Amino acid sequence: MNFPLYIAKRYILSNSKNNAINIINRIASMGIIVGAMALFVVLSVFSGLKVFSLSFSNDIDPDLKISSTLGKSFFVSAEQEAQIKKIDGLASYSKIIEERVLFVFDDKQQVTSLKGVDSNFSKVNDIKKTLYNGQWVEPNTHQVVVGYGIAQKFSMGLLDFNNQLEVLVPKPGKGNIENEEQAFNKSDVFPVGIYAISEDLDSKYVFADLALAQELLGYKSNQVSGIEIKEKKGADENLIIKQLQTIFNNKITVKNRAQLNESLYKMLNTENIAVYLIFTLVIVVALFNLIGALIMMILDKKGNLKTLFNLGTEIKDLRKIFLLQGTLLSVIGGIIGLVLGIIIVLIQQHFELIMITPTLAYPVIFSLENVMIVLATIVTLGFIASLIASSRVSKKLLD
Repeated sequence: MNFPLYIAKRYILSNSKNNAINIINRIASMGIIVGAMALFVVLSVFSGLKVFSLSFSNDIDPDLKISSTLGKSFFVSAEQEAQIKKIDGLASYSKIIEERVLFVFDDKQQVTSLKGVDSNFSKVNDIKKTLYNGQWVEPNTHQVVVGYGIAQKFSMGLLDFNNQLEVLVPKPGKGNIENEEQAFNKSDVFPVGIYAISEDLDSKYVFADLALAQELLGYKSNQVSGIEIKEKKGADENLIIKQLQTIFNNKITVKNRAQLNESLYKMLNTENIAVYLIFTLVIVVALFNLIGALIMMILDKKGNLKTLFNLGTEIKDLRKIFLLQGTLLSVIGGIIGLVLGIIIVLIQQHFELIMITPTLAYPVIFSLENVMIVLATIVTLGFIASLIASSRVSKKLLD
């Protein structure tokens, strides 16, 4: 066995004659254990909060979304649709139209996005599960599904035939406008459903049939503003994107879910990094106890070290004893802390002991990635702390 490692293990397992040193060692060990446990629990909580926050947008955003690089809309031929259907890894696709329009109801106005969707839309997005009331849009009708936020603002119910919801879309063209008829394409629509996702998204869209949106915007039957795609599980996303670019001659932009919500992903990742750095700083402070404990151990074992030095042990090997001792303490403390943290996270996942609301448990996610991050952090910082403390072993100290 490696000599410095053998001595380091003996020092870990044995107690010092000085009771104060034993207490300092226990405090250092507890600091590492609590720090590792706290860091893992916090990372697991933020992983849960990230998934929970993204779950709202996941209900309404596709795996991939195609848009034109040359304008608001583009044309999709029957041949291109046939090629899209043949793409390996593509589960389903839906043609859509999005445009900001004006809605009027009972002398109240709201500018929001009209989203025309075809009959495949519910296969691409699990939108139907978000319906708070009513039903989904039927094809080739003037039915619409509105968000809960818009319904509240308009004080609007479903199938209200006494008050009609009117949609106004600006007409493209030039010249002076003499009356309202020249300025807008108008149509009465009938709310048949209300969806509820989150406060922001509940006022973002009014869903209508694709043909109605094309009629209001003056689009042709094969003209759309986007295509939304659902991938099969385990599909090669990059290969799908490459095939789509080939089909449309590189005249489209394809974004995945993370790119569609780039600002949200950036915010959540920034928060995660900030919390990690804060708790890493807490661990750094706790590891000062480890440095102090190792220095006290060096002073306590000064006589033994002098004997080993006189027997021919080099200074670098004497330093390695305490470097290994501190690193082993960090590894053992980190593992114990991780085990405790994993138990806490799994208990919360299965028994939901801590609640945000009476019906919503605090979200946590057990992740092997977080386990590796915590272990790497503890071991790295413990090694640095041990390196600092072991540097106190010198020939001058032993003279």
